[in-house]
Amino acid sequence: MAVYICASKVSLTKCSAQGSLGYGIPYSLFDVNDTAIVSFSRFPDEIRFWIHYGLVMLGFLLAVITFIAQACKPAPYGRHSTGDEQGLVPARIAYVITELVPGIVLFSLTYFLAGQCRFDAINLAFYSLFTLHYIHRSFIHPCVTRYSSSKVAMWMPISTFIANVIYHYVNADFIGSVDYCQHYYYDPRFIIGLILFAVGFVLNRAADTQLVCMRKSRKDREYYLPKGPLFCLISCPNYLGEMLQWAGWAIATWSLAGLVWFLFTAATFIPRSYANHKWYHIKFKEYPTIRRALIPFVF
Repeated sequence: MAVYICASKVSLTKCSAQGSLGYGIPYSLFDVNDTAIVSFSRFPDEIRFWIHYGLVMLGFLLAVITFIAQACKPAPYGRHSTGDEQGLVPARIAYVITELVPGIVLFSLTYFLAGQCRFDAINLAFYSLFTLHYIHRSFIHPCVTRYSSSKVAMWMPISTFIANVIYHYVNADFIGSVDYCQHYYYDPRFIIGLILFAVGFVLNRAADTQLVCMRKSRKDREYYLPKGPLFCLISCPNYLGEMLQWAGWAIATWSLAGLVWFLFTAATFIPRSYANHKWYHIKFKEYPTIRRALIPFVF
């Protein structure tokens, strides 16, 4: 079997052949020769190649289906719950499992057990960013959030779990084995992506904190008119923050795996934010007309 050697340990020769700062492909992934006949010596990387990009294509299809389904009818949880769902499970436990297992356990196992460049600094940086998000999502967010309903229909966490497994596997598979050029730290894509990720992370956490504080000040589980600086112009700044995060991830990693994960996030949050926005206008007659659903002054 061919030996895979990370460029960061050898030279920049193949990096300069693939792309320079700001354009081209700044990495190599899998030891596959497009013109070669599949042979026993190349079989493992051939298999990984087709599994990886097959799941990427499946992820794109899933994003399209999700957008259509959510646009037709928002998922029945939270403010959109109908109250007659069957097969209910504890919402907090379901949330932890759907975030923890794919986002940290599966992601880490795939990264460290299958990654060919897992100990390179830039790969570890991407690993840290991803797991940082899911450490918060798995441990901190469920503990501080007061859910509007203590139960959720079982099919929702199951479908979310399956989707997360697909998207988190391909992203871990990518960043664990991708061989970035040494100069990629200075690439505009990495810098811009990192800035977007950080801005989105802060915006998402700040908006969630405002919502948590507002709910904790009330003794019931009712929804109230959201107030605060982040809610002046849009109804769902927490959704916008997370979309910015994963847009930054897709740009920084410059990967199809990151792109389909961003598209799935957008396919979930764009119709969901519009449904939330409409719901707010129906429930609160005094709802500010200047507010948009997701993007200030636009949508």
